[in-house]
Amino acid sequence: MNAILAPLICRFFLSLTHIHLILKTNLLFVMIKLFFRKSWLIIWLAVFTFAISRVFSAFPAIAEQFYSQGFYPFFASVLSFYSSWFSFSLDDIFYTLLITCLSVLIVLVILKKVQVKEFGLLLINSLAACFVLFYWLWGFNYFRQDFNVRLGIPEVSPDKQELLAALGKLVDETNASYLPVDSIDRLAADSVIEASYKKHAAGLKITYPSGIRQPKHITYGSFFAKAMISGYYGPFFNEVHVNNFVLPIEYPMVLAHEKAHQFGITSEAEANFYAWLVCTQSSDQQAKYSANLYILRYFIHEASRFEEAREIVKKLRDEVRQDYAKIREHWMALRNEKIDEMAGKVNDAYLKANKVEKGIDDYSGVVKFVMDYRGQQEKQGNDSSEN
Repeated sequence: MNAILAPLICRFFLSLTHIHLILKTNLLFVMIKLFFRKSWLIIWLAVFTFAISRVFSAFPAIAEQFYSQGFYPFFASVLSFYSSWFSFSLDDIFYTLLITCLSVLIVLVILKKVQVKEFGLLLINSLAACFVLFYWLWGFNYFRQDFNVRLGIPEVSPDKQELLAALGKLVDETNASYLPVDSIDRLAADSVIEASYKKHAAGLKITYPSGIRQPKHITYGSFFAKAMISGYYGPFFNEVHVNNFVLPIEYPMVLAHEKAHQFGITSEAEANFYAWLVCTQSSDQQAKYSANLYILRYFIHEASRFEEAREIVKKLRDEVRQDYAKIREHWMALRNEKIDEMAGKVNDAYLKANKVEKGIDDYSGVVKFVMDYRGQQEKQGNDSSEN
């Protein structure tokens, strides 16, 4: 038996070695050749996608009706259904593979294993593919109708006194919603936020459920923490991410913010508003306090140019002040100045490239949206009283 098997086993391993050598020398070339035989297709898809983006940019109502309220909820449902099978982030893996492949190809070009022309074609096609996938899977939401048109909320132009009054009201609400938060049940927080999004879906003009928003950890959480990034939304696999370094007191607001992106809200300011609304209108005290604490800092910054704002801020509870200090100390201890600055520049460029004119300053636009919303609420309250 052994005499029969021995030659067969030797032949088997010799065959494997031969196949390995063939793959080692020719596989990369064959794959590149097969890929580039259809290279024109992805380029034309990118051109078509760009043309659609220009149409949507010129006609936001069309983008709203056909993409944001039409195609996108379907894409979100399908992608999030499959990505929910995995407890880890598929988007993180996707980005890792892209960076790894690019690095390997650069080395192969240096070693002259791949021609510069082939590398250039592969790079162009890869970028084109990412461009197409990004916009069709989520990015066209950047061209939807703006906040006030979409939600039917008139814009207000608050004067100094109205801004100070809004700051004072938010200080009172933050004080009233305070409670000590040393730990948090993340599953319970997720359920509370989901329930609130479902309740307010009609008013927020979102299609509920639009998929599964299972929060995932960021694989490279420590690196993201160095850049002061508490969470992000992954458009390629429709995934919501919250950094493990987020404090319990911050968690509900950060989670609600990233879920807003999953619903097709691209503006950071709008995502802040959506998160603030669903958290403060929820049944959970931790969510209310987390949202008020988060939004209040933008109001303080906006009103800081007025002397009167200092007297209003002095009314904050000592415990609230301590929570602000704790959050700041926590993130400053994690921050790496160079990484943070680099991440800020990249994010700023990304936002401006996608019709967000203020770039990273867009986050602070939540002050305007909160005041627009409250202005409408007060008007409706006055109209009801008169009737």
